[in-house]
Amino acid sequence: MLQRDLADNTGRGICAFAHAARCLLTIRRLEIMAASKLVELEAGTGLPRWQLALLIGAPIALGVGAIYLWNRSRKKKSKAAGERKTPEGSASPVQGQDVAHRNESPGQNDGIIPLERAQAAKNKGNKYFKAGKYENAIQCYTEAIGLCPNEQKTDLSTFYQNRAAAYEQQLQWTEVVQDCSNAVELNPRYIKALFRRAKALEKLDNKKECLEDVTAVCILEAFQNQLSMLLADRVLKQLGKEKAKEKYKNREPMMPSPQFIKSYFSSFTDDIISKPLQKGEKKDEDKDNEGEAAEVTERSGYLKAKQYMEEENYDKIISECTKEIDSAGRYMGESLLLRATFYLLIGNATAAQPDLDRVINMPHANVKLRANALIKRGSMYMQQQQPMLSTQDFNMAAEIDPGNPDVFHHRGQLKILLDQVDEAVGDFDECIRLRPDSALAQAQKCFALYRQAYTGNNQSQVQIAIDGFQDVIRRFPQCAEGYALYAQALTDQQQFGKADEMYDRCIELEPDNATTYVHKGLLQLQWRQDLDVGLDLINKAIEIDNKCDFAYETMGTIEVQRGNLDKAIEMFNKAINLAKSEMEMAHLYSLCDAAYAQTEVARKYGLKPPTL
Repeated sequence: MLQRDLADNTGRGICAFAHAARCLLTIRRLEIMAASKLVELEAGTGLPRWQLALLIGAPIALGVGAIYLWNRSRKKKSKAAGERKTPEGSASPVQGQDVAHRNESPGQNDGIIPLERAQAAKNKGNKYFKAGKYENAIQCYTEAIGLCPNEQKTDLSTFYQNRAAAYEQQLQWTEVVQDCSNAVELNPRYIKALFRRAKALEKLDNKKECLEDVTAVCILEAFQNQLSMLLADRVLKQLGKEKAKEKYKNREPMMPSPQFIKSYFSSFTDDIISKPLQKGEKKDEDKDNEGEAAEVTERSGYLKAKQYMEEENYDKIISECTKEIDSAGRYMGESLLLRATFYLLIGNATAAQPDLDRVINMPHANVKLRANALIKRGSMYMQQQQPMLSTQDFNMAAEIDPGNPDVFHHRGQLKILLDQVDEAVGDFDECIRLRPDSALAQAQKCFALYRQAYTGNNQSQVQIAIDGFQDVIRRFPQCAEGYALYAQALTDQQQFGKADEMYDRCIELEPDNATTYVHKGLLQLQWRQDLDVGLDLINKAIEIDNKCDFAYETMGTIEVQRGNLDKAIEMFNKAINLAKSEMEMAHLYSLCDAAYAQTEVARKYGLKPPTL
């Protein structure tokens, strides 16, 4: 799939609204690190801690739950990956507590007889449990709890946990929580009780406390148990979606940075509304379709909006387009499309869609306007996770305007998101045929072929793609995106020095592209393990563009690994306020909630993980 770095690092590598691509940055990080010969997982050395920070939030396999990847460097693997349904004979030991009765003689422990009776009742309960007779098991565990001396905390916690297991089989979630809480109070690091309580809390829709419990479990289990990691992932996603839905509904629309807007518009080569004003349009007259002079009064909101675009005075564009639309001016179609585009840029898809619909359904509108509206609506649908509608719009655009390279360029990106690489390459080829000087399409075609070869471990095809990148930067030395995508491929191949050179070249061509600084910073962390240089570059990105959500998100992940959880939460919240879609906001809330849960676990259990 196309990763977020392809979208963000190129600036114009994909439609800004295809959030499905924007949010997959960390997949690239995972792939890069998994391929690294410096990381000998099989030898048990584990991932360097700085890399763990970069793995945070990776939405693959474990999804957002991977925020917990604090300490996977332990050599031992998890012995149990199955569902924990059976009761047990002993609990996880209480730290610092010796089970005295096992070392003392009967004469030294007055409670040995009641404890033996309690153990016998528990054993009887275990037999009932295994036979599926949960009511009888509960009675036996209750008897064991009543017989057990209070000072025998480890055994008592086991009895509570076993009774909770029986209650769990009967779906009595409140009772499960109560018994697990008693077990945890007696044995604060009791993994089984914590995990069982987390599952019950999820059933009771208490996501916040569920997340705290499963966070503690993940840390205690050294992140080796898939079940606890998947529960963390699931709860984080649910929390993120809930918070994002409320926040996004009430958010104040925010105009992106000028750098972002310019990069977005430059992703189109056949777009009427993004072209500069013609010489005559800057004055008081315009040429109609027949070439006759037509007077343009001061009330022409569309032409004013175009002037504001050239001046980078973007905040006034929507209002000027509205004036043109309300007055039913001659630039109705252009104004609807331009207004919709800026609605999308500020993250207001609800307002954008009616405008796009109107343009698309205008039978006499310029075909370029309709095709561009279809591209943008299709990208919006992809952001909303409606790939069928997205595909329909792109296909319709290709039918009505088959000579438009933008259609095939953006549809190619959609195909990569849908993991249809062969079809994507076909679209890029068509874009290149229609516009041979499209350096971006050629670079993205190379990247698509490279990712396909790399993930398929086809070294001969990888080399062909690498050669293709070299050809692109040779033929188009001013294409920053070619260098950026080539740098990503070089990073995969452990050619860090050359990748760094490519990022430097990209910065020379586009010194105001904040995301390039972030990627260069990540490279320094991976290559040289130089935290200071990496952070300086990411801070430089924020200095260049203080609305670069990617920079804040990356900074947050690094601060988590450094142990600066409060700072990480601050960075994630800044990224949340800049999120351009509800889905992206949900992803960021998940990261923020995970960091917050870690602070609570550290406070409650003293489970502070290792840091950089």
